[in-house]
Order: sequence, then C-alpha cells, then structure tokens
Amino acid sequence: MYRYRLMAPGPTPVPESVLTKMALPILHHRTPAFEAVVEEVRKGLKWVFQTKSEVLILAASGTGAMEGAVTNLMRKSDVALCINGGKFGERWGKICKGHGLAYDEIKVEWGQPVKIEEVAEHLKNKKYRAIFATASETSTAAYHPIKELAALVKNDPETALVVDGITAVGVHDIPTDEWGIDVLVSGSQKAFMLPPGLAFASLSDKALKMAQESDLPKFYFNFLKEHEAIQKNTTAFTSPVSLISGLQEVLRLFKEEGLSNIFERHTRLAKAVREALKAMGLKLLAEEAPSNAVTAALTPEGINAGDVVKILKNDFNMTIAGGQDHLKGKIFRIGHIGYYDPMDMISALAAVESALVKLGVNLERGKSLGVALDILTK
Repeated sequence: MYRYRLMAPGPTPVPESVLTKMALPILHHRTPAFEAVVEEVRKGLKWVFQTKSEVLILAASGTGAMEGAVTNLMRKSDVALCINGGKFGERWGKICKGHGLAYDEIKVEWGQPVKIEEVAEHLKNKKYRAIFATASETSTAAYHPIKELAALVKNDPETALVVDGITAVGVHDIPTDEWGIDVLVSGSQKAFMLPPGLAFASLSDKALKMAQESDLPKFYFNFLKEHEAIQKNTTAFTSPVSLISGLQEVLRLFKEEGLSNIFERHTRLAKAVREALKAMGLKLLAEEAPSNAVTAALTPEGINAGDVVKILKNDFNMTIAGGQDHLKGKIFRIGHIGYYDPMDMISALAAVESALVKLGVNLERGKSLGVALDILTK
C-alpha cells in the first residue's frame, strides 16, 4: 500500500504545523485576538510580495482576485490588453468579456513566453487602461517576462500592469515595488501551502487611484473597501478565520526559511525534474522559459499522457496533472510548488519512469534518478 502523494501544481500539500494551527478553536473575526493575527499576516504578506503597499485578503480562489482586478481598475469606456499564453492567460479575456469590456488579445503559442516587442507594438498603436498578464502559466509550465512587461508601463500613469502570480508568488523572485507591478494576485493553494479559499492582491498607488476612478459595478470584490478594512486589521466581510490563522503559520515558516532560500529551493527542484524527464527521452513543453512551479512533459508518439496520470494514481497512489484543451492526452505536469523536498521529486520521477516502462517506452532504468540526485544533492 502506498501513502497518498499529491504532486499536482495545485492544490498542493499542507504542512503539518499549518494543519494543526487551522484545527485550533475558531476565533471570532471581529475581536482584538483575530485583529492581532491579521496584523501579523499583513506584515508577512508585504514581505512575501516585496511591497510597501497593502496586500488584500479575499475569501475566494485566485480567480476572485483576478476578477476584482478587472472590475476595480477598468472603466466602461476603457480597453484592456490581455496576454493569452495558456488556459489561465485566456481567463483574463473571459473576465473582460463577462463584464462587457473591450479588449485586445495577444495570443501566444502554448509553452512559449510572450514577446516583449509584440506588447510594445500594441502599446504604441493604442491606449490601454491595463495590461493583464500571467507570470507562471500553470497549464503550460511557461514563465513570462514580467520584469520587462512592467518596464513598458512603469512610468505611464494611465496604464497599469496586472499580473496573475497565482503559481509565481513564493516561487519566483518578483519584487513588486522594484519592478513596478501595479496589481499582483495570488492564491492560497499554491506556494502558500494552504487549502484553497484565499486570494491575495497587492495594489500600487497607481492602482488605487484607478480604483477610485472605476465606474464598473462591484460589491463583494470592492478593492477600496477591502483596502480600508485591511488597514484596520480586518476584512470587509466575514473573514475565513481558519485559513488566515493557517496563513499566519505559513508566513512564520517562510520567514524561518528566508525568501532567497525559498526561491533557490524551487529553482533546484524544478531543474532536477526538468533534467530527469529529459534523461527519460521526453521533450519539455516550455523549453525556452520554464516555470519553477510546474514542469510539463510531452509523451512519446503513441503514448497517451492520460495513461501516465492514470498509472501513477492506480499503481502508486500519486496525483499529477494532465494537459488541458488541445494538450489533453499529450502532456503530463508535475508540480514542485510549495511544501516539497528533494525526496518528493525522486518519488514522482521514479513513478513516472515506471509508468513509461509499463506503457512500452524503451528507456534506461534509473538514469533519470541519477541525473536528479546529482542536482538535488549538490
């Protein structure tokens, strides 16, 4: 019998001390005791997001923060520029469309990073209220050039850069203030090592000014109300008390490890997985600019990636992710974001190798594990 192992890019495993913290008796959300928790969490989130600005805490998945970013920054007469390089980049356009907003879309081949020159060309030809981008595209395992995107509009008071950092914050070094990102959103079930249910959004001064000018309908995801509330160490509506208490423990663990060590750990785990999969003879989808949160591998001709996912589940009690849309059956994805260590990667790689052999792939047994160990044990 195998112990269950969750190796998907989200939700991700939750540390034992965080589970214990969330199991404690629930505090009332309008009490000094809980305000003290929020005050500590506020400081910790600013540290993780590398910003002096407030980071809003929303009871939602990351998509809630994405929708809030659209409805709080845009006006009915505005045009947005959405960068679509995968399933989640595509979501920016869907949110704009859902609110009746005009938007242009840059379609990027899945697995590739957006070309800065193409974005710059769009900005030269039209005035946009906001650029909506994705840092780590979970569906393709590609990482987009956020620093370069931010530089395009950093000194433009009328155009904001809004970034989906749901599988990037706590994985890649993204200094929000230094780069000039106006809104950076994330979610609890990724690098923050919590169950799903919390969304985060940092707001620059530019973004706050735009929010004051927005004329789109909004109620629950009202960033100005949440900004006012968080400064009083509370949330505008009922707080997800247990999740925020768990977040307090997560941020304690983050501080103990240190940001630079967190980034280095994810870099090392990602490199080991990528190189080991290549040692199995597999091709990576995001070869040019890979994310350190997840790795996507193409299966050999004639092998359905869904069968790899199925064998890992049935034979090893392990969950990895398959592909989406036109990549369904063509790729599988291994997560290495959050509460993982080198031995987790070795377990996943050994299981994948075994699955490929079972499916008839001719490979040198154990070679990939040696490659991974060389990287992980340095």
